[in-house]
Amino acid sequence: NSNQTSVKTFILLALSNVFEFQIIFSILLLVIYTITLSINILLLIAVRSNYKLHTPMYFFLSNLSVIDIGFSSSVVPKILANTLSGDKSISFLGCATQLYFHLALGATECLLLAVMSYDRYIAICKPLQYSIIMNNQFCEILAVGCWVTSFGNSVILTFFTFKLSFCRSNHVEHFFCEMPPILQLSCQDTLFIEIVEYILVVLIAVGSFLLILLSYMRITLAILQIRTTNQRLKTFSTCASHLAVVLLFFGTVLFMHLRPPYSYSPHQDRVVAMVYTVVIPMLNPIIYSIRNKDIKHSVQKTIKVRLF
Repeated sequence: NSNQTSVKTFILLALSNVFEFQIIFSILLLVIYTITLSINILLLIAVRSNYKLHTPMYFFLSNLSVIDIGFSSSVVPKILANTLSGDKSISFLGCATQLYFHLALGATECLLLAVMSYDRYIAICKPLQYSIIMNNQFCEILAVGCWVTSFGNSVILTFFTFKLSFCRSNHVEHFFCEMPPILQLSCQDTLFIEIVEYILVVLIAVGSFLLILLSYMRITLAILQIRTTNQRLKTFSTCASHLAVVLLFFGTVLFMHLRPPYSYSPHQDRVVAMVYTVVIPMLNPIIYSIRNKDIKHSVQKTIKVRLF
């Protein structure tokens, strides 16, 4: 029993076993993290300061920026600190906290992307009722629902994960604390927590993805009824950014969590996890800003005001 409860710290993997590569990866990670923080904060300020952007779509986009900042911040600073200090350890509480926010923010993004697809569906399929349906109060209820549901579910998963006894090793086969490599360290049967995780993933991730598919099926039917090609393209362009973000995020998340156990590959999973935890939070605001004149104009104005 003493061996089962003796784990007070976990040892995380280094970015590389070669010192030179550690430096290169650390610099790359720092650059990506700096860009992620800068562009998401800029987007938040731009939406906040421009009254034209006080609409449901940009309200939800602001929530997505907060998620992206939190998602990246829950992992990257610790990886950089461990790499630069040479100390790869993380406390038991620190690991639990990291896993909690990682799960919570990931689930919040799933639900929020579903809400954003519903917003696009109402805007395109029911334009005359849009302002009535997507009023401020309803939008706030949807956003709060996403956050509360996700953070509540994450309490369950984190509690059951760290209630386990860890007696095999304290070396986590990952750059940060994530469920599969943590569960592998337990000397207890993890079937129950794996079933709970699978059920919650199906309810939140798969459920959100199906709602998005349903919304876009209705949107596609509505677009096909538009007579002119130019108008069809213009209507579809309002959804293109959101669709790109959905495919990018859900592609990696569903790949990670809905594979059969025999296909688990630690190296492959570490790469995929870094993509949706570090890279995607940087890409999201860029994707939304590329073809959006309102955001680009507001961001440029914000930069000029801050600099001059």
